Amino acid sequence: MKTHKDLDVWKKSIDLVTTIYELSKVFPKDEVYGLTNQIRRAAVSIPSNISEGAARQSKKEFIQFLYIALGSAMEVETQLIISKNLQYISEKKQIEILDELSCISKMINGLITYLKERN
Repeated sequence: MKTHKDLDVWKKSIDLVTTIYELSKVFPKDEVYGLTNQIRRAAVSIPSNISEGAARQSKKEFIQFLYIALGSAMEVETQLIISKNLQYISEKKQIEILDELSCISKMINGLITYLKERN
């Protein structure tokens, strides 16, 4: 790996951030400091932690940042469910993004497993 930019999981999570920003543009204005801000921050946290971890000197630190990214992915999942329950997004859109998020989570888990097994 040259940099975090070479990781497919980082690229996919950047795409997710773009999707979340577009999606949350239509949330009610009274949510700007609530759910809108929270879901955006959690989404941004995924690629941010991947890149920060990749820049660390040790494999152990990288793995720790990947776990944080995974936690942020679960935050986004929860916030998408809340958004759908509040009827800010459609069920179809929720499922579409949850599928994307599931793929990213699996990729993060796969990278963690790879790093743990690598000598």
